[in-house]
Amino acid sequence: MIAILGGLGAAALWATANLASSRSSRMIGASSTVAWMVLVGLVVTTPFAAVSGPLPTITPALAGWLMAAGLGGVVGLMFLYRGLRIGKIGVVLALASTEGAIAALLSVVAGESLTLASALVLGVIAIGVATVALASGEAAEGTAVDAAADVGPSAGPRPGPSAGPNLERRAVLFGVAAAIAFGFAVYGTAMAGKSLPLVLAVIPARVFGVAFVFVPMAFARRLRMTRRAAPLVVIIGLCEVLGNASYILGARESIAVASVLSSQFAALAAVAAFFLFRERLTSPQRSGFVAIAIGIAVLTVVRG
Repeated sequence: MIAILGGLGAAALWATANLASSRSSRMIGASSTVAWMVLVGLVVTTPFAAVSGPLPTITPALAGWLMAAGLGGVVGLMFLYRGLRIGKIGVVLALASTEGAIAALLSVVAGESLTLASALVLGVIAIGVATVALASGEAAEGTAVDAAADVGPSAGPRPGPSAGPNLERRAVLFGVAAAIAFGFAVYGTAMAGKSLPLVLAVIPARVFGVAFVFVPMAFARRLRMTRRAAPLVVIIGLCEVLGNASYILGARESIAVASVLSSQFAALAAVAAFFLFRERLTSPQRSGFVAIAIGIAVLTVVRG
């Protein structure tokens, strides 16, 4: 049950973060969104890390998991926010949400056992997530701010409407790349979370992000911020930290279950987009939601 609740809690928090990032990325650019988000997360987690007790022995294996969690998380966010900036939100999030399936596959390869019933239900849930998210989203249009923030003044003129298909293909590639990076990140986070206090398992991506994104951008004077974007990056930073914490709690019981259920952030974001941005739900989306709801109910019984 803890794996189910932890995965669903992470999904809700990550959906909120992604909805906010889809707005802020268009205001200040993807790179600045990631930079400010990781800074907020580091500021929030550092006081708790300081009082979490002594560090356990950092073995080579644990160092590897921390590296995967930190670098995978930051690289995944950079790919994801760029995809959200130029492509269809639903498509990019659907592709990124397969991180759960990738992490679950890694856990099975590493030796975690699943019953046939659990495996089948997880498959149904994953199909439901993909069906809901792939059928949603309006084409995202880049702004001049995005071009200046993420491409730079030497990149030439902004692509015109005829570049739409090319942008969509790039967005798909960004979504796939984000899924792969996130898959290793969430698995590494879960493995590190078995040996470290909760807050210390959450912090690596924030440390890597500040070191390799925020600091270089600050020195290069490429950081951007607006009054409208400020509350959004705070929301993103908080939701990412709390979402990772919820995922780690669930993954301590079952990495596979927590990983697949946490990937529901794409489906939840599609529901929220309907109410917030008036994105209409299609028949395939409604079918996907039914599959997800039934899958969760059955999984609760099977794993309860």
